[in-house]
Amino acid sequence: MKIIRYADSTYRPAYALQEQEDVYRAIHGDPFSTRYEFGDIIETPKIILPPVEPRAIICIALNYRAHAEETGKPIPERPTVFMKLPASVQRPGASIALPVRAGSTKVDYEGELAVVIGKRCRNVSPQLALNYVRGYTCANDVSARDWQIEWGGGQFCRGKSFDTFCPLGPCLVTPDEITDPDHLSLVTRLNGEVVQDSSTSDLIFDVATLIAFLSESTTLEPNTVILTGTPSGVGVARDPQVFLKPGDHVAIEIAGIGALENPVEDEE
Repeated sequence: MKIIRYADSTYRPAYALQEQEDVYRAIHGDPFSTRYEFGDIIETPKIILPPVEPRAIICIALNYRAHAEETGKPIPERPTVFMKLPASVQRPGASIALPVRAGSTKVDYEGELAVVIGKRCRNVSPQLALNYVRGYTCANDVSARDWQIEWGGGQFCRGKSFDTFCPLGPCLVTPDEITDPDHLSLVTRLNGEVVQDSSTSDLIFDVATLIAFLSESTTLEPNTVILTGTPSGVGVARDPQVFLKPGDHVAIEIAGIGALENPVEDEE
């Protein structure tokens, strides 16, 4: 199923099944339990929310071979882990706000496959790891490179966690529709121009391996979101470098999921 989370007429979160493009059927109850039923066809929601409210956002750096090569860094022996604050989540269609007050002028895009955990897991094996997945969605790991690389003291957290720096959506696709998350095409467009064109088959550590690794001696709660890394083509690695500016538009499209689109503006 493709499930969207949206604001209903009273601005309360609700769920709907996306049957076709711009065709949605109401879901009554919790679509991630056994207690739900489908309702009538509804109008296209005016406000589509992030498909999940993350309990935690765990991110993986340097997880595409071509991306490691473009940054001049060796292939990691283990996944490189960092976090984003849950407050950084942004909905589809809403703006990425450039952190002017924080002084950043080097904000970058990073198209990624996001994995949402559906059942509590700890010390799960790679062979069973995908059984704990609730679904998949698109993510943009927006990054202030000056804070990440120059001013962060070697830590990624601040440069990755400004408000609006984690757009998610547009829908959550359940595992019955994506049985192999390691062979999905991923394309990022900046103002209509393709800047990232890859596949999750280039992942260094596949989805099951990441879940197993992250669950070692660590409980992953439902609604934990895992950002699996970005492919080559990021702005900081280009010559000349490309950073987001007001008026830009970023679209991240993953096969079988859809396109996550966000404009860019200065923060208020």
